[in-house]
Amino acid sequence: MTGEKSVTNAAASLDWAVRSLYLQSVGLAGLTAYLMILDLTSGGVDAGVAISLTVMAALAAGAVFLVARALGRRKVRARGPAVVVQLFLLATGGFLVQVGPLWLGVVLLIFAAVTAVLVLLPASGRALGVD
Repeated sequence: MTGEKSVTNAAASLDWAVRSLYLQSVGLAGLTAYLMILDLTSGGVDAGVAISLTVMAALAAGAVFLVARALGRRKVRARGPAVVVQLFLLATGGFLVQVGPLWLGVVLLIFAAVTAVLVLLPASGRALGVD
């Protein structure tokens, strides 16, 4: 009985990390949609730069989705990329704390830190079969 409970607890921390990564993917997809609207409605901007930024946001949304899916399927190789995604989110949050909006930067910093901790918890490692 004790072994079953620890596996369930281990899976719970990893499942929350996966949910968080899926939420990040949805956020990036929303950013992509917003950038597409800006691309279509903005006048005198450099179209090449605007379109490339939109494409990069779309690629990031797809990459985070794939990392979340792989981690959800208990692929241990997805753990590193999941942490790298959180490092990028921490950098973005730090930038927003400096230039604004402050509240969004703080939210991103907390969200990324919690997700990174969930991915790196020993219980998550056990769920992935690392320990």
